[in-house]
Amino acid sequence: MHLRSRRARLLAATAVLLVPAGALAVAQPAAAAPTASVPIEGTLPQWLSKSSTGARTLLKASPAKASKKLTIRVYLAPKGGEAAVQQAVAAVADPSSPTYGQYLTADQYRATYRPTKASVKKVSRWLKAKHLTVTGTEAERRYVTARGTVAHLDSAFGVTLTNLRHDGKKVIAPTTAARMPASVASSVLTVGGLDTTKVKMTHRSSPKVPVPEAFQNARPCSRYFGQVAATYQADFKTKLPKFNGATLPYVPCGYTGIQLRSAYTPGTTLDGAGVTVAITDAYRWQNIAKDAEYYAVTHGDGSYAKGQLTENLPKSYNNEDACDASGWSGEETLDVEAVHAMAPAAKIRYYASSSCFDDDFQATLARVVDENVAKVVSNSWADLEYNETSDAVVAYEQIFLQGALQGITFTFSSGDNGDELAASGFKQADYPSSDPYVTAVGGTSTGIGADGTRLFDTGWGTIKSNLNATGTSWSSVGFTSGAGGGYSSLFERPAYQRGVVPAADAPGRAVPDVALDADPNTGFLVGQTQKFGDGAVRYGEYRIGGTSLASPLFAGMTALTIQQNGGRGFGQLNPTLYKNTKVADDVLVQPSRVGVVRADYTDPADSSSKVVYSVRQFGRDSSLGVRKGWDAVTGLGVPNAGFLKLKTPAAPAAAVAKR
Repeated sequence: MHLRSRRARLLAATAVLLVPAGALAVAQPAAAAPTASVPIEGTLPQWLSKSSTGARTLLKASPAKASKKLTIRVYLAPKGGEAAVQQAVAAVADPSSPTYGQYLTADQYRATYRPTKASVKKVSRWLKAKHLTVTGTEAERRYVTARGTVAHLDSAFGVTLTNLRHDGKKVIAPTTAARMPASVASSVLTVGGLDTTKVKMTHRSSPKVPVPEAFQNARPCSRYFGQVAATYQADFKTKLPKFNGATLPYVPCGYTGIQLRSAYTPGTTLDGAGVTVAITDAYRWQNIAKDAEYYAVTHGDGSYAKGQLTENLPKSYNNEDACDASGWSGEETLDVEAVHAMAPAAKIRYYASSSCFDDDFQATLARVVDENVAKVVSNSWADLEYNETSDAVVAYEQIFLQGALQGITFTFSSGDNGDELAASGFKQADYPSSDPYVTAVGGTSTGIGADGTRLFDTGWGTIKSNLNATGTSWSSVGFTSGAGGGYSSLFERPAYQRGVVPAADAPGRAVPDVALDADPNTGFLVGQTQKFGDGAVRYGEYRIGGTSLASPLFAGMTALTIQQNGGRGFGQLNPTLYKNTKVADDVLVQPSRVGVVRADYTDPADSSSKVVYSVRQFGRDSSLGVRKGWDAVTGLGVPNAGFLKLKTPAAPAAAVAKR
């Protein structure tokens, strides 16, 4: 199975703390905290407490070398405080509020909430007094960077920075929360960099992303769901056995934009004109414009107009090997082609991140909100909540809050590993998809018929069964992938979900919010330049899925709704969605839709290699399942025609008169 969804590993895939039992309790005492100091939110690594209390192997820990130098970021509180921004976001989405729909421009946001110069000066002066070197201030004053020795950082923040092993890697992290004087802490949100888990600073010049190895889908496959019954193998000489007494269809070859528009937006003339959709991914695929244009013209999505596909690029890139730079080219290709498939006239603005790590993705999203040209932002990357550091969450959320006040909607893929138990040892949601200020997009297995109608939707969750050596029966190999979902351990259940998500469910922000096709076995056909088995580099097409497909599809649909509203965005979309649940079709169990038979080359880059067969069952998403109403696979369900008629917050009367 070739599921190139590239949900970026922002940190490690599985957090494992390796210190001796009781070592943290008997480690060298922390340096004395500053007088009248207060703890700083997000500075105690959450992986530390969870690992030390869980079933983990424990080895030796020791204080970090006093002379070792680290770089930190001190994130500054917005003018008026974080609570003021949160209240403003709630008000702009509340029809009863006098500020309902009064979005800010980027300049207005800066004037109202940007951290003050006085805050920068106060924090910088304190850092220097603690023998730390201030190395700069971010352009919008989101943070101050500083550098200093472990000894000086220990003394400044009242911690003992400790050598630990986290996921098999050597890291330095505090074992208690950092503290600062209350007079300075009032200007600070959090401090990043005391935990070195995510910090990699090996910047290089802009890379040319390597051409990815080819992936080809074997035949037979169906042009639409159910077209070809899986009764014979490709040579048409050997009969395939039934699966549990049923003859299944061959997997679709990959749906095209025409099929997806027909299935999800039947009868509409909306095309996204006048709306800009932003896409964020790591790195830049140098062939994207050529590949996307060829694909669009070939499959009836329409040629790109001049200036319709544009880029916003960083000054440099880093960590290409750690982040699998070539793999990200497939993600960028999928995102661009899927948005264009759903909204052929929408502008697409691609924002490349310097790497797949938190600090670079935060910088990328900051460019999106500061430039303020997009109304919806699709993001097909995430990581386990378990891995995410609290300081990173604080930094992300400041950007989401700014976007909400500017009328920008963020969509995030919910994940491709179901409840994440097999991947991490814990049932959990992913982040940033679990953030209350973003819309998490889950996944379905979707059948599109010969006439372009949606035949069915069921929750995406795959059990694979291989054909045995004699070709006479199928043998299960278990769960392979499925839409991510569950309940956040980082966030309380937001007010907009109360009364919709059952109160008897587990506590926490519930994920996802909506869902579209994500099953790679009912997936989307994409086209990309690839390196084939014979060594040739050429354009090729393949079927792809994952919630990395669902997010850009939903972003495209959202662009149509924004177009219907004259170009006005939703900002934080979820409060509107949960007040209007009928704009999504509830997804239930589809017992008559067992699954599909799939043919695959043993070497996906070589179409002359042997073809093997497997059954991919639908609706088997680890411990997650669909049910009446909201569920942890598909959320509220699949957006329908009512979603396209959903009203964005009305423009204030003064703004209407001015126009």
